[in-house]
Amino acid sequence: MTTPTDLLASLGQLRAAPPSGFDRRVLAHLGLDGPVDGFVLIDGPTEPLFVAFSEAGIDHVLAARLVDGDPGRFADIHRERVGRGVRPAPAPAGLSAALRTGRPGRLRFDLGEVTAFERAVLDKALEIPPGEVRPYAWVAREIGRPGAVRAVGTALGHNPVPVLIPCHRVVRSDGAIAEYAFGSPMKRALLTAEGADPHANEALARTGVHFVGSDTTGIFCYPTCRHARRITDRHRVDFRRAGQAVDAGFRPCADCRPGAAESA
Repeated sequence: MTTPTDLLASLGQLRAAPPSGFDRRVLAHLGLDGPVDGFVLIDGPTEPLFVAFSEAGIDHVLAARLVDGDPGRFADIHRERVGRGVRPAPAPAGLSAALRTGRPGRLRFDLGEVTAFERAVLDKALEIPPGEVRPYAWVAREIGRPGAVRAVGTALGHNPVPVLIPCHRVVRSDGAIAEYAFGSPMKRALLTAEGADPHANEALARTGVHFVGSDTTGIFCYPTCRHARRITDRHRVDFRRAGQAVDAGFRPCADCRPGAAESA
């Protein structure tokens, strides 16, 4: 005959060990483990994203597929990266619009953990319009560090808020799409969603063309510049080097600002 004591003992054997980090997640959810960020799981331009934010602004973006859409795993990664827990919260005003348009608008970013150099690189990436790309060398030149091309790539790789700060719009000088924190297929998908054609741009670069000019305006641009895309075939002039365009009497576009010293 089974006694109440035997029953309780049997029930106790059914107890399972909690998942790793379960205690931290419970405390974070209750706001009992120190400062806690808010987060949302939201549709991005190409796939769902986890977006975390503090009072100072958005501080962490992660493609949801990288953690199988699991908020707990995202919370663990966020704590390791930022040092704070996360709990569900209403999305910051303007987040959906920024993801839809590719422009941050009035969104604020909490980039307290990045260096001054990394901040300069990320701020410059924010200037690249949706659907356009610039080479790493352009970023380096624009921030006054023309010899720091490799360091620019490293800084972009440390971008804590990809997609919103568009490091996907920076490519190699030879036109190759280059690596991306969430994988190069997502980088291509993001550019395509913005109206760019990364495959066409790479194909053009393989022919040696890295700049295009208009013989009617006398201005040359990067091929993805919105002004370059309006040039008809009849009036388009292709250049391998920016210096070649300058030597031919063309002046650089004031918007995309190709440098005279740049070459493939």
